[in-house]
Amino acid sequence: MITSIYASLAALLIVRLTLSVIKLRRKNRVSVGDGGNEGLQLAIRAHANAVEYIPIALMLLLTLELNGAPKILIHILGTTLIIGRILHAMGLPAKDFKKRVLGMQITIYLLIGLAVLNILFFVFAGTLKF
Repeated sequence: MITSIYASLAALLIVRLTLSVIKLRRKNRVSVGDGGNEGLQLAIRAHANAVEYIPIALMLLLTLELNGAPKILIHILGTTLIIGRILHAMGLPAKDFKKRVLGMQITIYLLIGLAVLNILFFVFAGTLKF
């Protein structure tokens, strides 16, 4: 399964974002919430955003793979997911609006593309040839 590579990379990204939140919680002595600390707020949102978008993207990627999409397409879409999520994760805590926006644009367009491709594979089951 090709999707397992991208699920693993995404999991490592989520772990990295989790560790950033933990580090800031310890540094600012905040056990719950953000304690009004802007850096911690941004780290929490970067983590939460990844957890909100990555699962549905991976689910769509996996169903596309199971529906017989070409391996190269799965790799392109999986790589796109990881790049988009990394850009967003880098942009949010750093207040780099360009990276944050680009990361979200990539993610949203990817989700739309994955959804459309899955619908096409369903509607034209057995007739799509790549």
